[in-house]
Amino acid sequence: MNIPNKLRLMISRAVVALIDDARQVQELQLEMLDEEARAKSERFQQYGFTSVPLPGAEAIVVAVGGSRSHMVALAVDDRRYRKRDLAPGEVSLYSHEGDYVLFKNGRIVEVRAGTSLRVDAPNAVYTGNLHVEGNITCDGDISDKSGSMQEMRATFNGHDHGGIQGGTANTAKPNQEMD
Repeated sequence: MNIPNKLRLMISRAVVALIDDARQVQELQLEMLDEEARAKSERFQQYGFTSVPLPGAEAIVVAVGGSRSHMVALAVDDRRYRKRDLAPGEVSLYSHEGDYVLFKNGRIVEVRAGTSLRVDAPNAVYTGNLHVEGNITCDGDISDKSGSMQEMRATFNGHDHGGIQGGTANTAKPNQEMD
């Protein structure tokens, strides 16, 4: 094969057929020019970011050293699911199910989770105001700077009122306790 042909065939478009994510570097089976297929092509991803594309995603591949027997995928995208209509400067991580994290202009981060959002950390700190439009449930105790809700319940449930006007007797404890 002559040099101009080798150069022309060094970079190609491909369609992802299969994915092997069990290896140190993800491997893809790719379909390229005129039914040309590659059973194992390494896929390099940016450090700290990883994904498993769905079959049908598209890739840009490079023939290492000009040899089409050693293809490497440098970029994989899927136009079917890509989040669109972002403003200039905005960034998003997204899934094929419609979930996303969107870093919007104005230093706003928007998260959409269709079913559940889980933060697994020994401590989570929110430094601003927190507005909740739904219910809050808790498996542990809830506290503020004055004490816990359990302490508040104990105080309420055990309190009585001072003497009845003009007398010294106390009223009874509340007949309905806080749960």
